[in-house]
Amino acid sequence: MTMGTPTVTFSVLLLTISLVYVPSIWRTFLHNRKLRSIPAVGPSGTLTSYIGAIRFLRHSQEMVQEGYDKYHGSVFKIPTLTSWFVVASGGDLIDEFRRTPDEVLSAPEASRLLFYSDITIGPEHIEDPIHAEIAKGPLTKNIGARFDDVRDEIVTAFDDYIPATESEWTRVTAYSTIMDIVCRASNRMFVGLPLCRDPDWMELNKALALNLIKGFIILSCFPAWLRPVIAPLLRSIPNGIKRGAQHLEPLIRERFEQQAEHGKDWPERPNDIMSWLIDVTKDRQRNMRDLVNAVLLTNFASIHTTTMSFTYIMYELATRPEYAEPLRDEIEAVIKEDGWSKDSVSKLWKMDGFIKECLRLSNFNLFTMMRTAMRDITLPDGTTIPAGSTVVVPFNPVHTDANDYTDPSVFDGFRFEKRREQAGEDTKHQLVSLGTDYVLFGLGRHACPGRFFAANELKVMLAHVVMNYDVKMADGKGRPENWQFGIHRAPDTTAQMLFRKRRAP
Repeated sequence: MTMGTPTVTFSVLLLTISLVYVPSIWRTFLHNRKLRSIPAVGPSGTLTSYIGAIRFLRHSQEMVQEGYDKYHGSVFKIPTLTSWFVVASGGDLIDEFRRTPDEVLSAPEASRLLFYSDITIGPEHIEDPIHAEIAKGPLTKNIGARFDDVRDEIVTAFDDYIPATESEWTRVTAYSTIMDIVCRASNRMFVGLPLCRDPDWMELNKALALNLIKGFIILSCFPAWLRPVIAPLLRSIPNGIKRGAQHLEPLIRERFEQQAEHGKDWPERPNDIMSWLIDVTKDRQRNMRDLVNAVLLTNFASIHTTTMSFTYIMYELATRPEYAEPLRDEIEAVIKEDGWSKDSVSKLWKMDGFIKECLRLSNFNLFTMMRTAMRDITLPDGTTIPAGSTVVVPFNPVHTDANDYTDPSVFDGFRFEKRREQAGEDTKHQLVSLGTDYVLFGLGRHACPGRFFAANELKVMLAHVVMNYDVKMADGKGRPENWQFGIHRAPDTTAQMLFRKRRAP
């Protein structure tokens, strides 16, 4: 008697799964023994924890909230298909982790393990993150100097991608249109004209951002030992980097040649990311690959997070039209007095707070402040976090903690403006401010270095929309639901919006 095809197929599948996941299950068993003192959400056995891990893929938010409420002030663990997350809850513990040095809780090591940099973009960009140094230094310092350029690109890009009129509504797919505008605006700052409008440059940067995210999601489904085998199948990432190099290498070589001939401050030297990279790396060993990747990684960080952020903001504005007029009144008053500049935009308290409230309730990820324990850590309550554990802070439970927010689940677009109006609180509740009750940009020395540029860009884009358009969701639909899968979060990428030019008063 011979085995039927379905039986053979099932046997092969079962054998494949066993070969792939048995080593992972064995490592999970060994690490489980060390994690026994940390309470779990759901089953915690070596095999039964996979029930929770499967549930986590679609119900991660509910699981994290359950743990946060039940174990507030300490840590709990959440299972995934390949590991456990140790989740911190409560402001005191979050602040303690913020102050813990990298030798004990390492952000670079967590980035390497969670975003698979060794097999996607190269380990050097975690060990020596030039792009982060650029964001923290010259990018932030030049926001004011390059303000007019970025605003000009925002205005031009909106006209190009949303050709609205006063008489009719123009329908657009919100996410993809916003990505086009963000890509143009960010690259006006990064690489300037004409490259920021080059169709191939735009497409490769948008595609690379999406392909990196897809790559992270795919790799997260496989155990660590198998990821280097899977990575070569993700050809879109290296292909995108190669396309980027074709645009950037001639420009970077020209910068080096001009500097060698005329000195550092040669006439008409562009004030952009390529010049900044040359300055930042002057005392280091330079190679073209690292410089190209630094530009592309800066683009990825900017395009990915700013596109998601502004899409969330647009969905709130479109479904909460009562906020448009007070935002518009504030903009008109400030611009009439001071004109358009980085300093005048900083005076838009209502707008700053509206954006902050939008992003309080809609995030980029399930977790922030991801760290790897480099040695065993004993908490004040006696709980031990074993070496090798991934320690994280949850976005939504922190942002909806009733200890810090009145009516935390209710959207209040001017919540933070009202806080800033209290005596001595004017600088504490800005979008870019850091605190244990608002962790959008992380905390401490590893907080997002590009948050000042991102905040300025978001405010200029929102001001342009409020002053020039009426907006609503297409087909009378309400606020689109956010997408979630495991630790990943994103706005609905298919929802459509309607734009109409505002009639001049």
